[in-house]
Order: sequence, then C-alpha cells, then structure tokens
Amino acid sequence: MKCSSRRLFDERSQELANLWEDALVVTIGVIMDIQHLVDRLEQLLNESFRFPLSAYLFVNEDQIFNLIDQLRVAVPEEVKRANRIESEKDRILAQAQEEAERIRKLAQQEAGELVNRDTVTMSAQQRADNILERARRDAEALRQDADVYVVEVLAQLEDELLRSLTVVRNGLHKVHVEQQEPAESGAD
Repeated sequence: MKCSSRRLFDERSQELANLWEDALVVTIGVIMDIQHLVDRLEQLLNESFRFPLSAYLFVNEDQIFNLIDQLRVAVPEEVKRANRIESEKDRILAQAQEEAERIRKLAQQEAGELVNRDTVTMSAQQRADNILERARRDAEALRQDADVYVVEVLAQLEDELLRSLTVVRNGLHKVHVEQQEPAESGAD
C-alpha cells in the first residue's frame, strides 16, 4: 500500500509540473505576440517620412491605429490568460491538497493496520508519522513551488504589459503632437 500511494503522489507531482510548464509556454507565446506588435509599431514609426530639420514624422494613421487596435485585443487576452493561469494554480493546489489528504488517510489506514500487530507497534507508529510528515512536506513544497512560479509569471507579464503600454502611450502622444503642430502652423 505504501508503494502505491507514493507512486500516485509522484505521478500527480509530475502531472502538476507538466501543467505549469504548459502554462509558461503559453504565457511566453502571448508576450512574444505583444512584443511583435510593439516592434511593428516602432518599425512603422521608423519608416515614416521625417519632416526636414524637425523631430516630426508623417505617419500612416490607418496603419498606426490598426496596430493600436491589435494591441487592445492582445492585452486583454494577456489578462485573460493570466487569470486562467491563476485559476489553474488554484485547481492544482486543490488537487494537491486532496492528494495529500488521500495519502494521509492511506497512511493512517496503514498505521492502523500496523498498530494492530503486537510485534511491530512502535515501528508502525513511527512509519505512519514519517509518511504523514513526508506527505505534508511534499504538499507544502508543491504549494510553495506553484506560488513562486505564478508570482514569477505574473511579474513578467506585468513588466511586459507596462512596457507595451508605455510604447503605445508614447506613440499616441507623438502622433497627437504631430497632428497638432501642422494645425498650429496652418493657423499662423
């Protein structure tokens, strides 16, 4: 019985590790999509006609607004993915707690069977305690690893989103400034 509970715990641990790896791959892919859109925005600005002897650009408004619209779609998608990762973390933690409880019950059952045997009473209690402690440590380690991973992924996501938002705001500000200057020079 002890081997089967440990084997099940090991299988569940591997399953959880695979889920976190998949979540990381998805998050990196979405961050790369946003980064691509920001790079494309920068490329459009770099390729725009520059007014001689000034810092002003003549930009294709449709292309810029198209990229901004794509960013508006991609950023909420990032937030949804982050929420899904958080939900997945909660689900995995709940599974880990259920698994730990099941292992604990199995350990108690094993301990009860061992205690009933006269010749191994002390040994059975010690083994049961060890199994329970190991299950608690393993469950806590899984919980801590999951929390650390989610915090790291969400922090990376936050950094990318803030950088993307800054680039978009700078681009919008520059376009607005450029639009206002021709209007002001036309008024003169």
